[in-house]
This record gives sequence, C-alpha cells and structure tokens, in this order.
Amino acid sequence: MSNHQNPTHSIELTREATNRYVARNAAGVEVTFGRGEDLMSPVELLLAAIAGCSSIDVDTVTSRSSEPTEFKVEASGNKIAEENGGSHLEDLNLSFNLSFPDDEGGRKAAGLVDRLVKLSHDKYCTVSRTVEHGTPVAFETDVNLGGGPTTTDQ
Repeated sequence: MSNHQNPTHSIELTREATNRYVARNAAGVEVTFGRGEDLMSPVELLLAAIAGCSSIDVDTVTSRSSEPTEFKVEASGNKIAEENGGSHLEDLNLSFNLSFPDDEGGRKAAGLVDRLVKLSHDKYCTVSRTVEHGTPVAFETDVNLGGGPTTTDQ
C-alpha cells in the first residue's frame, strides 16, 4: 500500500470524435470515455478512480488470506449547481459490499475490511485524498492557427 517514491503520473488524452476521448498512460493502456450512451462520463471516471483506488488497497491485503466471492463497491456523489453556473460533487460516498468464504481465511479477510477501508481513506488512497485536500488544477493552452503555437498559462 505504501510507496516511498514520488512518481509523476500522467496520461495523454486524444479526441476520437465529438464528445469521445481516449486517455492513454505511458504503458499504452487506454480508456475511452466522454458523453454518450456507450461511454462513461468524466464524473463517472472520477467516481471509478476513487472506488478503484480504495478497492486496490482493500483487495491487495484481503486476497492474501482469501479470494472474495463477491467484491462490489458503489461510488456516488450529488452534483451541485453553483450560483456562478459552475458545478461540483458533494456527499461523495463509497459503499463496499464484500463476501468471503466461511472458512479460516475468509473470516480473517472479512475481519480486516473495516480497518483497511479506514486506512485507505486516511492514508493510502491518493485519489480520494487529493479530492479531499482540494488540490489546485493548473491549465496550459497551446493553440495553432496555421502558424506556430501560441502558449498561455492559466
């Protein structure tokens, strides 16, 4: 769960079509998302990232004792419209629904879940901790119109 290095994480996003994008990491793994019936939205990806981060923390440790027979996590949040026209999510919640076999390993794994979820929230899940800390997001633009690039920092 812990990582004593300070790695830089990055993805590259490319547009496939209107409201359809592909995010690709350095290893070449791709996720397609956007706006449409067959796509996850960026907000849903955020919820998936929060749920996935904590799920990895919990699964990594519990699966050493027992393979789960069910492992489902629901992530939810309420979209709030702001007076200035912007929006954000509030009341973010993860709901873990896990089952393990009724044997020694399963009981050991089940007994670890509450503690692991708390540790993930309090210490290890970079995604939810970043959201809770309210880390600023910087923007750069590079727009071309038939000539050289124009870059601005915001």
